[in-house]
Amino acid sequence: MPYKIDETHDPSLESWVESANDPETDFPIQNLPLCVFRPKGAYAADEGLGVRIGDKVIDLAVLSETFLDQDDQLSAAMLREWNPATSLKTKNRRQFIRKRLSELLRSDVDELRKDKAACAAALVDASECLLALPAQCTDYTDFYASVFHATNVGSMFRPGNALLPNYKHIPIGYHGRASTVVESGTKIRRPVGQTAPAEEGGTPGFGPSKLFDYELEMGLVLARGNEHLGSTIPIEEAEDHMLGLCLLNDWSARDFQKWEYQPLGPFLAKSFATSVSPYIVTMEALAPFRCPAFERPAGDPQPLPHLDSDHNRALGGFDITLEVHLASAQMRERGIAPIRLSKGNFKDMYWTFAQMLAHHASNGCLMQPGDLLGSGTVSGEAKDSRGCLLELTWNGDAFSDPPKLVPGTDRTAIELPTGEERKFLADGDEVILKGYCEREGYRRIGFGECRGIVTPAVRS
Repeated sequence: MPYKIDETHDPSLESWVESANDPETDFPIQNLPLCVFRPKGAYAADEGLGVRIGDKVIDLAVLSETFLDQDDQLSAAMLREWNPATSLKTKNRRQFIRKRLSELLRSDVDELRKDKAACAAALVDASECLLALPAQCTDYTDFYASVFHATNVGSMFRPGNALLPNYKHIPIGYHGRASTVVESGTKIRRPVGQTAPAEEGGTPGFGPSKLFDYELEMGLVLARGNEHLGSTIPIEEAEDHMLGLCLLNDWSARDFQKWEYQPLGPFLAKSFATSVSPYIVTMEALAPFRCPAFERPAGDPQPLPHLDSDHNRALGGFDITLEVHLASAQMRERGIAPIRLSKGNFKDMYWTFAQMLAHHASNGCLMQPGDLLGSGTVSGEAKDSRGCLLELTWNGDAFSDPPKLVPGTDRTAIELPTGEERKFLADGDEVILKGYCEREGYRRIGFGECRGIVTPAVRS
C-alpha cells in the first residue's frame, strides 16, 4: 500500500498556528492540502505552490531553501513554475512537504516559529490570497461511476432499460474539455444550445438551457502518468500515480444532454464549464479514510483481472461525506444562509478511482501529470443523497421493486426559504459543494468549498 498512516495523522497533534486547532476547521495540521495562490495585488506570474493550514496559506517557495530542501530537491523556482503541484516527485511530497512541514508547524517545535522574518514572509492570511486552479489541467476525463446515479438517469432517459450491458463491466467515461475547467468562484454562464423537437419529426429548438443543473463529484489529480504512449498503468500501481482529490462540479444542461447523448454520449451539454475546488487533499492525508471498494450485489459480475486487486477490494474506496448547498440571489440579498440540498458519501461509488485510472490507460492512452479525472455524479441509494437536481426533483423511484417510473418531466420543486421554488437552477443561484472526512480516532479533515454562481445566457 503506497499511502500509510504515520505520525502526521496523530489526532493529538496541534499547531502553533492556533486557527488549525479549531475542531471545525477543514485544515488542521493533519490535512495540509496543496494549493496554487498569490497574494492579492500580486501579478499572476507570482503564483506559487502553497499549503493551507487553519486560516493561513504557507508559501512553500519562501521556506524551500532554509527549511524544506534537505537534499536540494526543492527550489523556489520549481515551486513557482507552470504546474508546481504535479512537478513534485512522490518522495519530495511525502518527505519534504508533508512530514517536514508537519514537524515545523507542530506546537512543540520552535524551529520555524522563532524565525519571525521567515514566518512573516511565508504565512499569508488565506483571506488575503487569490487561489487559482490547484493544478493546471492538462487533460480531463469524466466518469459515470455511481450505479445509483446511472440507474436513476437511465430510468428517466430509457425507461425499462436503465443500465446498459457494459456498465457493470467497465468504468464508463467521456473525454471532457480541459479548456473549460475553472477554479471555484468563477461565474458560470448559462449555456445556449440545441434541444429536442417538441414533437416527433419537428424542428429542434435553440436557446438558453431551461434544465440547467449541477453535478456533485470528486476530482482526481494525477501526479504522474504512464511511461509512454502504448504503456499501461496496472491497477496495483495506480495509486502511486495519484496526487490527491478535490471537489468537482460538472455543470450540465439536461435538455441539451437528452437530445445529443445518443449515440456518442455527452458533448455540448457538459463542455462549457467544470468547476474545481482550490485545494488538493493529498493521498497521504487521506490514508486514514480509506475503505473497501463498493460491495457488489450477488449476481453482479466481478471486475476483470486488470480492474481487480487485493488492495483495491480492501481499501480502494474513500470515506468522504459530500454535501450540496444552494443560495438564490434573493436569499443572499436577504442575508439567508444557503440551504443543504443533499448529503451523500463517496464510498457509494461502484467503481474506484484506481479502477478508473487503470481502465483509462489499459489501451495505452498516454496519461500525464496534471490530468483530471472526474468521478461522475456521487449519488447514494437514499433520495436525500442524490447528487444533482435531475435526481432530487424526480418523482420516480428506480430502486423500488418493481420500479415506479414516471416521465422525467414530472417533478417536485424544492422550496427555498424565500418561497421560491426550484426544479432546476435559476440565474443568480449559487451552488456550493463541501466535503470532509471523519473517522473515530482521527482528526476531521476537509476539502474546503467549490462554488459557482449561474449568470444569464448571452446569445450571439
